[in-house]
Amino acid sequence: MANAWKIARKSSAQLPLVIVIALAVVLVLLGKANSGIFDQARMRITDWMAPALEAARSPVQGVGRWMGSITEIFSVYEHNLRLKEENARLRQWRNVAIVLQNRVDRYQALLHAVPDPKMNAVLARVIGRASRPFLQTMVLDAGKDDNARPGQAVMDARGMIGRIYLTGERTSWVILLTDLNSRIPVSIASSVNRGNAVQAIMTGDNTAMPTLAMVPGTVTLHAGDQVTSSGDGGLLPAGLPIGTVVADGAGWRVALLADPAASQDVEILNFSAPPEEMPPVAQLPAEAAGLKP
Repeated sequence: MANAWKIARKSSAQLPLVIVIALAVVLVLLGKANSGIFDQARMRITDWMAPALEAARSPVQGVGRWMGSITEIFSVYEHNLRLKEENARLRQWRNVAIVLQNRVDRYQALLHAVPDPKMNAVLARVIGRASRPFLQTMVLDAGKDDNARPGQAVMDARGMIGRIYLTGERTSWVILLTDLNSRIPVSIASSVNRGNAVQAIMTGDNTAMPTLAMVPGTVTLHAGDQVTSSGDGGLLPAGLPIGTVVADGAGWRVALLADPAASQDVEILNFSAPPEEMPPVAQLPAEAAGLKP
């Protein structure tokens, strides 16, 4: 009797193992016969669990947004402090600029100097760029309707970018300083000998740094010399910031302050040189006045 009970107990203990093995064999056979059945089951389970997963994810997302908002609040606070400090410095520089402008006005009055013409600016936005083998341009959303004209200088917050060469009613094309066809007269302020300015021509060659041409042979340039527009010819106002001098073998190039590829908002300077008045005939030489053959 005892032996029979032990045999029955052993058989009942092995029964679950046999069932598990049988189920495994059945699943393997089903998987080989129809491999997509498991994919369908997985999709159905996923679809059935989707609301629960979404409900479980919502609190996590809420906590993440809350933590992000806390971090953003601290970032905005620090940014606000920096802006306040920057505004304070700008107000100081504004006061200095006002004092210097008043001083310049007094000096001009004492010396009977002709003041620089005041310039208006048209704000524009870059809406397109074109870079071809022999032409590097950008397109602005300001044209003739905004008093944009060919030849006007285009500036961004850092320096001069180029000049307008074609205008439509509502758009303008700008030839960049780096373009092969760009040539403008510039003034080079020596970083070693203060007060000595060198006149030259800056020419583009479709590289990032235009070259300096027609530099007098007796002049020695230095890396870091400031390059600005000279105003020669009356096409551009004098003193527009352009870049700094860098050495290039036996020649010199200009590292531009502005980056046309990164410029988004620009200014079109409405500049026109003051007309030159002819002196009275009595003050002209006799030959020019036509009094002598």
